[in-house]
Amino acid sequence: MTDNVAPAGITAEFDVSEALVGMRLDAALAGALEIPRTRASSWIRDGHVRVVQRGNELKIGKSHKLSADETVIVNAPAPRDLADIQPEKVDGFDIVYCDDDIVVVDKPAGVAAHPSHGWHGPTVLSALLGEGVTVATSGAAERQGIVHRLDVGTSGLMVVARSERAYTELKRAFKDRTVEKVYHTLVQGLPDPLMGTIDAPIGRHPGHEWKFAVIEDGRSSITHYETLESFGSASLVEVHLETGRTHQIRVHFSSLRHPCCGDLTYGADPRFSAELGLTRQWLHAHRLGFTHPGTGEHIKFESPYPQDLDYALEALRTGNITRA
Repeated sequence: MTDNVAPAGITAEFDVSEALVGMRLDAALAGALEIPRTRASSWIRDGHVRVVQRGNELKIGKSHKLSADETVIVNAPAPRDLADIQPEKVDGFDIVYCDDDIVVVDKPAGVAAHPSHGWHGPTVLSALLGEGVTVATSGAAERQGIVHRLDVGTSGLMVVARSERAYTELKRAFKDRTVEKVYHTLVQGLPDPLMGTIDAPIGRHPGHEWKFAVIEDGRSSITHYETLESFGSASLVEVHLETGRTHQIRVHFSSLRHPCCGDLTYGADPRFSAELGLTRQWLHAHRLGFTHPGTGEHIKFESPYPQDLDYALEALRTGNITRA
């Protein structure tokens, strides 16, 4: 194996040796480059790792089993550390619950879950540091303590691990789908049927790297929904996520031609969005329930709608929006 570590990032290329044959790609990377397995997995997920077999690049995931005729190529960003994240006070950021194992926050729109390439705004981690709250050291360096995420433009509840035990238990709970994740969203039009399940695979949009879409070879994605109120031009819908893919709710409802109001990225009507006063998707992580990793007690939290979402909903309820 030959590798080169430079300030700009981490590059490496190696042929699969006999000792690595049959090993999972994430485990092999972790051992070969002496990095945490979670970081290796995130590199694979984010497209920083390629596997070439006899000149042909393979489609891979973290569980890809290595073969003797393969070459692994890594071109990854330099790792970040919590020491690089500056504490900051963030308007609208609220700590709902905190103990030695976990912290539950109510995230406002405009805040990312963690630092990422190209994002220069506030994050949940920087806001927690600004409140003097430390988190677990488990996870990729820039995502320490993060066990699930919300889009920048989505508000609502998130849980962050503060202890290593909590990180392990919560990651397992999300993987096993035992966490109750309930969202409320305002979608254009009236879903038909009013209650149902959207079972459609999601992957990267073939024409837009930064978007996702329902595609045949995407990852299994399941969304359960129920219409709570209908206003003709829009409907308030409660969503229970069985899986947790990036942009899942936004992509699924867009695929039904009922995009989230305000979500211009996925086809919302810009004029209607403006009439509702929306500058982001009407999507809120309303309820979060899970087994406490320390006590074993089932705990549940609810978050009220923030002002911008409440304004749009009340405009529909009072008839100030009359579009059909």
